[in-house]
Amino acid sequence: MELSLRRLRTLREVARRGGINAAAAALHYSPSAVSQQIEALSAEVGAPVLERVGRGVRLSQVGRVLAEHADVLLAAEQRACAAVESARHAVTAHLGIGVFAAAAASLLPAVLADLHAHHPGITLESSEVDTEDAVTDLRHGHLDLALLLDYPDAPEPWAADLGVRPLGLDRMHLAAPTDSSYGPGTDLAELAHENWIISGPQTYYGRAVRTACRRAGFEPRVRHQVDGLATALAMVAAGLGVTLASDLGRVFAPAEGIRIVPFERPLRRAVVVAHLPHADDRPSVQAVLEAFGRAAAARDLEPPG
Repeated sequence: MELSLRRLRTLREVARRGGINAAAAALHYSPSAVSQQIEALSAEVGAPVLERVGRGVRLSQVGRVLAEHADVLLAAEQRACAAVESARHAVTAHLGIGVFAAAAASLLPAVLADLHAHHPGITLESSEVDTEDAVTDLRHGHLDLALLLDYPDAPEPWAADLGVRPLGLDRMHLAAPTDSSYGPGTDLAELAHENWIISGPQTYYGRAVRTACRRAGFEPRVRHQVDGLATALAMVAAGLGVTLASDLGRVFAPAEGIRIVPFERPLRRAVVVAHLPHADDRPSVQAVLEAFGRAAAARDLEPPG
């Protein structure tokens, strides 16, 4: 019997999500593609790994056994990669990393330059992805690393089964038109009457901003729902409303028409690099983590608490 790690990852996602359709949505596959993976896995082990329950499915006894061992087998894969890399005379690897936009613009160029200078055998390939998608892609092996954000006002349980390297705290500031009266020491509650330009509640960032505003005593009046920070800041510069911009996100601020104002009670979000358990045993992954640490320090991110 030969087990496909890719199919084990698919089974694990079906178990986590509670069904084929939910797993397919999380993995960005079609339900039929997930079903084919599951059928192939059943053929490999010689028994069904799922069974019908009403209109849905659940893991069979064989499926439960496989799911229980999947994490062990996938961790062994990471340890094997680490052992192979350690046996080489030079650090070489091709790694995929998921990044959010502000990190791609503020941190990634410095990291790539650092790796080129110190570890030219490492090729880093980046993809801009939302936090939730990045976590799924990590777990399914589509990415080796992911830059994630952890908002105190909207904590997410994504870190439970991942390795995490904190990089620092990214401070959030008010971004307002230059003709506004806001100055340093502004309180978030003062913005209750403003028109807001933020992303939708389906995004991690959108939920975090809304939660912070509610804790300040108001529901933000979202006049323009925009996912891209660069677009939001351009709209602020045009006088269409206010938004939040972090230290990393200030790279997108237009040269004119906008004012970045620190809050009286600073809003912060943690920037972390996540990876599968034991992946940081790989010399290449460790080299990338160290390069991100140096880039974060150069950008004056507050040290993690």
